[in-house]
Amino acid sequence: MQAAIHATQMPIGLPDLAAVGRLGAAIARRLTVGDAVLLKGDLGAGKTTLARAILLALGHEGETPSPTFTLLQSYALKLPVAHLDLYRLKQPGEIEELGLDDALNEGAALIEWPEQAEDYLPDDALTVALGAEPRMAVLSGGGRWPTLIPGIVQEAA
Repeated sequence: MQAAIHATQMPIGLPDLAAVGRLGAAIARRLTVGDAVLLKGDLGAGKTTLARAILLALGHEGETPSPTFTLLQSYALKLPVAHLDLYRLKQPGEIEELGLDDALNEGAALIEWPEQAEDYLPDDALTVALGAEPRMAVLSGGGRWPTLIPGIVQEAA
């Protein structure tokens, strides 16, 4: 699980919310059942903002609360999505109690702070590393993502 370094890494600038929205929509168009999107970055880097953009592109309407305190928010969309925030995990194995396997069997998962449970996450996930200064993202991934990342970056630019 999640120990491999991914050869394909592509950066994209995110100068404004519209750019984050384009990136979220480009990712959303490629999500299928079993996909995990790992959202990395410091506090304030935009992990939840990008998760909201992905959910919006998948048809979510209304509020999108951060799962910081609940750890998990589920969305019954055209593709069911589990939005997890692992920041408050005390032990990496606690992710199993959150039902990640079930979420991936039924839909996709957006995972903030994946560093908290890397050994429990799929190797074929899309990783989006967000930076605040300058505002940007670096996309990498295993499985089918290396072939999809260039299109995502081009579409979102």
